[in-house]
Amino acid sequence: MHGMVEDGIWLSRKQRRQIHQPRLRRECFGELIQIDGSDHRWFEDRAPPCTLLVFIDDATSTLMELRFVQSESTFSYFEALESYLQKHGRPVAFYSDKHTVFRVAKEDAKDGARITQFGRALSELNVEILCANLSQAKGRVERANRTLQDRLVKELRIAGISDMEAGNAYLQGFKERHNAKFAKPPAKPDNLHRALNTLSVDR
Repeated sequence: MHGMVEDGIWLSRKQRRQIHQPRLRRECFGELIQIDGSDHRWFEDRAPPCTLLVFIDDATSTLMELRFVQSESTFSYFEALESYLQKHGRPVAFYSDKHTVFRVAKEDAKDGARITQFGRALSELNVEILCANLSQAKGRVERANRTLQDRLVKELRIAGISDMEAGNAYLQGFKERHNAKFAKPPAKPDNLHRALNTLSVDR
């Protein structure tokens, strides 16, 4: 067995534990939207670092919403959420890491209230919020962030864009080009987004 371990044929227990199985994609568009904020020098040395909020559909890897903001805050996520809902409607669920915008830290929760402003808003919209325990569980959006940090930074440099306002104006066209190249067809054809004006119907 020792020789097989050395040859890479047999994995030790420790090696097996270190392999993370990729989480299966959801089957339908709008079933699960991963959200994340990526802090980076998006404009290189032409402007201070800022954050890109990324909303990506789990079933198709479609970039749904991109927005440059100063930092990850409740206000910036609300702005991005409003834009998302107006364009696409309400998804079944959003999926994020345990950022304080989405989940109250245990020690800060009073009387078991562990819901944030953002969480309350999603609850009223009948949209579920799921929090990932591990960054690996957010693989789709983490990989998208790495791609964006390469491709988008280069495009912004070539286009001579050096501030968030111009960057946000540029993102719509970038998103369309990116999706045309990288988005995948869903396993099932249903679009599970729901209209904004039917809140009382599907509670």
